[in-house]
Amino acid sequence: MFPLLTTLGIVIGGALLAAVCVLVKHRFFPPGPDEEPREDVAEYISMMIGVVYALVLGLALVSVWDTRSSAENHVQSEAGALHQVYLLADALPPSAETQVRQTATAYAHQVTGAEWTRMTHREPLGDTGWHLLDRMRDTYEKTGVTGPAQNAGQEALAQMSVLDDARRGRESDAQSSLSPVLWAGLFIGGGLTVGFMFIFGVQRRATHLVMVMGLSGFIVFLVLLIHQLDMPFGGVLGVDAEPFTRYFPTG
Repeated sequence: MFPLLTTLGIVIGGALLAAVCVLVKHRFFPPGPDEEPREDVAEYISMMIGVVYALVLGLALVSVWDTRSSAENHVQSEAGALHQVYLLADALPPSAETQVRQTATAYAHQVTGAEWTRMTHREPLGDTGWHLLDRMRDTYEKTGVTGPAQNAGQEALAQMSVLDDARRGRESDAQSSLSPVLWAGLFIGGGLTVGFMFIFGVQRRATHLVMVMGLSGFIVFLVLLIHQLDMPFGGVLGVDAEPFTRYFPTG
């Protein structure tokens, strides 16, 4: 919140400084009687603002889309690795097999239950999930197996490493958000773009009305889209827990 306010303060300060310069220019250096208005300059500035704002919109969309794609990939990798660890427990003695599978199921339910709620609020995941992973890893490491079962144990430990990395990535994705500077650019640029259309609009009222309404609605739609994508585990477009519930149903 504070970086956003700081950015807005700097932008407003720059605009006020420019306004002071204009007032000083008109006060001490007024235009001569032979100077004609330069509407082409205003049109050029309006066009430049529109182009720059399009770049800001594109940058924001790419940023939030990359975060959502990363979150989806991490969830799929984590769920797939957990399922492999669950299946590889066949090579363990019956007691160890039962312990691994119960722990894997408990971990999946921990992710889809408590952790998913925390991720929607950008909160840390907590230590419970890590403790469950350590318990599964210890079971594989402390169970003495030989032959083909030993190969299965090594493969399970490799999958545990994949699972650890995917969990860390998922937690990082859940806490990431769009830069306050970009949010400031979205709101300020949108206001300037629409405002310049009011000031330097076309002469025909109906055409001007349609253009302003269309541009305003499109900008609002894009900002709402960016807001939804900025919540990788919440909202309408957020990643769901289907990769986990597919292998470990909760019902």
